[in-house]
Amino acid sequence: MKRYRSYVVEVSQVSADAQNEPTHRLNVIGFHCPIPVAELKKALKNMKGGEILEVLSDDPETYHDIPLLLMRFNHNLLSIENNAGEYKFTIEVKQ
Repeated sequence: MKRYRSYVVEVSQVSADAQNEPTHRLNVIGFHCPIPVAELKKALKNMKGGEILEVLSDDPETYHDIPLLLMRFNHNLLSIENNAGEYKFTIEVKQ
């Protein structure tokens, strides 16, 4: 029997005043496939239309996987920033 390490990923709520400022943040730095995408799917299900989610990741696969997931579920990818291998995705949730 294989044992997998347990993990805890939380979506934190942040206060946003300006347009396109994140209302929620998902930090999956240090986690690799499939955890970042699985946690993103879970977070999107619990959010309301119009909310803005910021996802922080250092898994290079997320650069391709997250935009594909968002197209599949019809959410808006507002931006992707790459800073020395750490990615920040800004997503507008559509319901």
